[in-house]
Amino acid sequence: MPRVGLTPQTVVRAAARLADEVGYDRLTLAALANRLGVALPSLYKHVKGADALNQKLGALATAELADGMIAAAAGRAGVDALRGVATAWRDYAHRHPGRYPAAQQVPDAADPDHVAAGRRALDAIYAILRGYGLTGDDGVDAARIFRSAVHGFVTLEAAGGFGLPRGVDRSFDQLVVVLDTAFRDWRS
Repeated sequence: MPRVGLTPQTVVRAAARLADEVGYDRLTLAALANRLGVALPSLYKHVKGADALNQKLGALATAELADGMIAAAAGRAGVDALRGVATAWRDYAHRHPGRYPAAQQVPDAADPDHVAAGRRALDAIYAILRGYGLTGDDGVDAARIFRSAVHGFVTLEAAGGFGLPRGVDRSFDQLVVVLDTAFRDWRS
């Protein structure tokens, strides 16, 4: 019998909290079972294994990230929307250092919730880029550039990779300015 109150959703949420505490790369089914106070085989009633847990964690993290990006872009345009979404992305990575890496997975085509969350996140970025006149192939390229720049920044920041004596927040603001300039001057 599954433990009362334990569902696939509660298992994934507990995994998300644990990942934030110990790191995504140190999240194991054994550690999760211990956290939940159940025997390891009991988890298999709720998740099919480590790969399934990681996929479900990716869906959850992607949905959370998308929600934050959408809220940050609401009612904004241009550089304000760009800054809002980039900041929401960075803030999510700071608040959820263990689940953030899971949000970087390509959505599993067999999981409609993960696909929908990925689409919402991408649509938030595409909406901003349309304001710069970037659609189609240019929109795809610009979205990849945006993601690479922001993800690269927050990943280096999390790893302690910015040791120079200048405020990291100021550098992040400059990153947004550079992206805004690149998107405005795309055609030239």
